[in-house]
Amino acid sequence: MSTNRSRMLFVNLPIRDLKRSVEFFTKLGFSFNPQFTDDKATCMIVSEQAFVMLLVEERFKDFTKKQICDTATSTEGIFALSAGSRAEVDELVNTAIASGGTEAGEPSDMGFMYFRRFYDLDGHHWEVAYMEPNAAPPH
Repeated sequence: MSTNRSRMLFVNLPIRDLKRSVEFFTKLGFSFNPQFTDDKATCMIVSEQAFVMLLVEERFKDFTKKQICDTATSTEGIFALSAGSRAEVDELVNTAIASGGTEAGEPSDMGFMYFRRFYDLDGHHWEVAYMEPNAAPPH
């Protein structure tokens, strides 16, 4: 299998209240694709190659036979986003907290990399990280 080509990423997350989630992520600077939006789902644009489908729980259940993770007691995954600076990490996480999210641990400063974490309105675990440009290994 060739891994030289770029791939798009679509993450699907169950949510309880579509309107509240859209308002929350809009405050964090994200926009949404109206072509993939209705009263049960929306497509949050992370970048040209990455998207998060926010699906109300009843719609999410159409795609899986398993139970939806109870994010109050379990972590289904950690969704990491890059930032352009340490200040942008703080700005994004502070905005998330001010908009109803909760901090998910202390900031981590490894010198070359800085990150903070938050839980969104539905308890999904997000991480925002900045890495010094020269610190990334060549690929």
